[in-house]
Amino acid sequence: MSLEPTGIQQFYIPEEQSVYLLSQSQARQLRAWIARCCRQLTQIGYRDVALIGKGAYGFVFAGIDASGASHVFKFTRQNLPQAFHERLEEEAFMLEQVEHPRVPRLIAYRTLRHQAMLVMQRAPGVNLEEYSLRHGRLPARLIIAIAAQLADILRTLRRDAERGRIVVHGDIKPSNLMFDPESGHIALIDWGSSVFAQLDAEGQFLSRHVMALMSDDLQHTNARMGDVYYIGEAQLNGALSSPRFDEQGAAATLYALATAQSSRFGRATIPATALGLPVEFARLLDAMLADDPSLARRAGDYFLTHMPRIAHTRLPEVATPTETPLVPVWVRSLEQEIETVVYSSRKAFLREDARQEGRDEDALRALNDVQLDRYYKHFMQGMGDLEKAFLVAVGRLGRYPVVGGLALRWSSAGVEVDTSLSLHESGLRSAFIAAVNNMVTLARAIHRPEGVFKACLFNARRTLHIDRDDATQPFLPEPGWAIPYEVSPTPELEDTSREHSYFEDGPDPEEFLRLPPVMIEALSRLNAIHHTGMIIFEALPTHLKIHSHYRLLDPAREEEFRQCLETLLAAVPEIDGLGVSGYMKMPYKNARHFAPRARLPDHFHPR
Repeated sequence: MSLEPTGIQQFYIPEEQSVYLLSQSQARQLRAWIARCCRQLTQIGYRDVALIGKGAYGFVFAGIDASGASHVFKFTRQNLPQAFHERLEEEAFMLEQVEHPRVPRLIAYRTLRHQAMLVMQRAPGVNLEEYSLRHGRLPARLIIAIAAQLADILRTLRRDAERGRIVVHGDIKPSNLMFDPESGHIALIDWGSSVFAQLDAEGQFLSRHVMALMSDDLQHTNARMGDVYYIGEAQLNGALSSPRFDEQGAAATLYALATAQSSRFGRATIPATALGLPVEFARLLDAMLADDPSLARRAGDYFLTHMPRIAHTRLPEVATPTETPLVPVWVRSLEQEIETVVYSSRKAFLREDARQEGRDEDALRALNDVQLDRYYKHFMQGMGDLEKAFLVAVGRLGRYPVVGGLALRWSSAGVEVDTSLSLHESGLRSAFIAAVNNMVTLARAIHRPEGVFKACLFNARRTLHIDRDDATQPFLPEPGWAIPYEVSPTPELEDTSREHSYFEDGPDPEEFLRLPPVMIEALSRLNAIHHTGMIIFEALPTHLKIHSHYRLLDPAREEEFRQCLETLLAAVPEIDGLGVSGYMKMPYKNARHFAPRARLPDHFHPR
């Protein structure tokens, strides 16, 4: 069975596709373009130029000018429509309207050899998403300090309300907040989604012009789509822009940093009141994230008014207990660079009727927005918030240098979790365990009488790429290629039934590529050899990717193991059709059973 290319565009969980997953020609073009940008920035007088970030709309470089000042340069992706390139100029205009010590100022907007470029001050430190990934759940004292600075920024954005003008950032999230660990200061960056608010905080039109109020402009939102993992329901559903949008982004950001998650979706299962925060602040955060819009608005007002007082609350030092992993986590030495990518399957059972969410899914489908298309459509649409939170938690695992896999099976008695997770950087163990435990906690709250979810975490640097001119030609591996594997002897199992099978759950209904019989036969022989790992074939019209991670656990059968892998690679020209086909094997069955639990109990910071 074939599959249209658009049907597998959400194959990966990570928000940004690794360069190691691009075709050879695409990767060459991207590297050449990055090198050209760096070269041109050097030619106009900057030094130490480097790519520091990329998102749905563009790339961000950094460099140092002749005076020693650090600047940031933002370029729009070249393959986007002209309207998105024009938005870079709009971003420059909006940034120019904001004056705050926690907002890096605009330096210039210019065109460099037909390429629009935004130049800004560079805020010191690291973005809070990266900081969270390294440190896990942030302590209460730091969360309060960040919250106070965010509240101060939001108050500043509303100061022009008397003149009928409020700036809405529209995309507050951890990765858009720079954090300087030495000073404790934050800086709000990336104003690409910012607009002038149409409504004030009370829901009244801001325009003072009678004709403007009568125009159609106020019948349609001017809001941009921020990151759907953090924005509130009103912004997601296309409401008129309001400063309330930024209250929602701020609350979601603080919640995510306190829980070591990467979204707001898990708030019902892991509430702020369960995170060891001060009672007042925890309840405030839960109220700001509440489904009741009236409660969220009152909490937002309280946040802006009382955060200066809350920030001066004396918090006693509390020893942070070591978090015990709910499922096994292995730490191995980093022998090679790892760029982890997560492939997940069997997501269909997580989807619900969209009407249960009270959301107009048809309206969402009609939106033409890069962020929505990348993070939401064909991926999470039709899921409840809990199911989204679970998938985001699995995706967060892929932000660590880790390989392995996991399989979860739900029943009326709870969920069984099988894992094989090898982390390749010991300093990240504590933060990674927090991410794994969040994933298990969210899985326990999902109530399904049955269902299976599987995910493979592989090193994209080991992916094999094969190109062809058109779909009528076979995929031909290069001579001398081999599917990589490692050998790691373990004690022999007395009970072979404890070995996990490739074919344990039958064919995956969400995988459309059917492998030729010779490959299935080779996989069956592999299945009888004690090992752990996975192999995924991803066939596109002119490009085949072979993702794999193998560790042989029975050295005596290495020759047979290698022959099976050679047979798989030799049979690649027989692959016919488009889509994905993947097989994963755990080292042994060691499922951990967890009873259902809808919500974590309250846990507050001691008075």
